[in-house]
Amino acid sequence: MKAPTNQTATSSAGDRADARGRWNPYLVGIGIGVLSWFAFGVLDEPLGISTALSSASSVCALPILGSDGVADNAYWAKNPLKWNGGLLFLIGTFFGSLLSVLVSRTFRWEKVPSTWSQHFGGSTAKRLVAAFLGGVIIMFGARMAGGCTSGHGISGSLQLALSSWTFFLTMFASGIVTALILFRNRSGAAK
Repeated sequence: MKAPTNQTATSSAGDRADARGRWNPYLVGIGIGVLSWFAFGVLDEPLGISTALSSASSVCALPILGSDGVADNAYWAKNPLKWNGGLLFLIGTFFGSLLSVLVSRTFRWEKVPSTWSQHFGGSTAKRLVAAFLGGVIIMFGARMAGGCTSGHGISGSLQLALSSWTFFLTMFASGIVTALILFRNRSGAAK
């Protein structure tokens, strides 16, 4: 019997860490349902994060545009930064994710994820540019669609909104097509 190679041993350790970091999908589904009830029942608003994030971006624009420039922007005038359920959800998403990786002991600093480096190389600059441009496109699309995966995908689909189901199904279909295109190996077959 062959001894495991260093790559196999590393892969097994990574698989164990990934398995330790996974949550039970049924419990997560129940948690999302309870959070949705809370958002609708107590805060009287749906779950959503993209409006809060784009409203919070006005703070980043202040040094560049000044307070008059931010006040004159039609989007920020309509959606000013305020403490509401969306901003709490935005902040809670960050701290909840951090708590999750700390509790599961899977936290690690990673400039270039292994999946990215296997397909596109180990360039940190290329990864950061792609991540930034991807984030811009996603936020533009979410605001154009009037919601994101939490706003449309969770809150809207719970209310059986046709626009939300259209968004949700389109998002999954385009995600599958994009993954098939981006993550093909050199022989043309998907990995």
